[in-house]
Amino acid sequence: MSRFDRKQVNWYATQKLEPYSFVCGHCNNQVSSSLGYKTGHYIDGSGEEKGGVYICPHCHGPTIVAPDGTRLPDVPIGNSVDHVPQDLVDLYEEARRCTSTGCYTASVLVCRKIIMHIGVANGADEGKNFLYYVDHLADAGFVPPNGKTWVDHIRKKGNEANHEIKLITRDDTRELIVFIEMLLRFIYEFPAMMP
Repeated sequence: MSRFDRKQVNWYATQKLEPYSFVCGHCNNQVSSSLGYKTGHYIDGSGEEKGGVYICPHCHGPTIVAPDGTRLPDVPIGNSVDHVPQDLVDLYEEARRCTSTGCYTASVLVCRKIIMHIGVANGADEGKNFLYYVDHLADAGFVPPNGKTWVDHIRKKGNEANHEIKLITRDDTRELIVFIEMLLRFIYEFPAMMP
């Protein structure tokens, strides 16, 4: 959901741009925009306009398109999940927003916190180490059969982000977000769908 209210946002002195189609990183809608702010002509001698700030026609959020095609914000990894307690929704959406700005290590660290919250909400003791929460969720049946490999992989990636001088990649983060999304659906969304 976008943080921009269409009724309250009025961009001043926008310009006509080359039309650009993209999935808006604010509202997640597929849009095409030709309104925003030019970055000027690219200094490669071509005289072409490259990049700009495009205003989403749906939510009015700005998307920066760099001359190399990089977008900010990009589409966040993962999907929203229903019937999840608000504190977990806030953490999960924070982890997703981190991915839209390329902050993958930060996203993984938030995902570690989510796993700890889910563990405590489902009977684990507070104040334990990360491995304790991962093992608790697996032993209590919150991880599907044959999911122990995934749990161990997530633990290792979380440890790399937290304890080693190593940057986390988009692919690493995607794996963890997908795992967290699956846990949230399995523990909260699917049971709430039953009458």
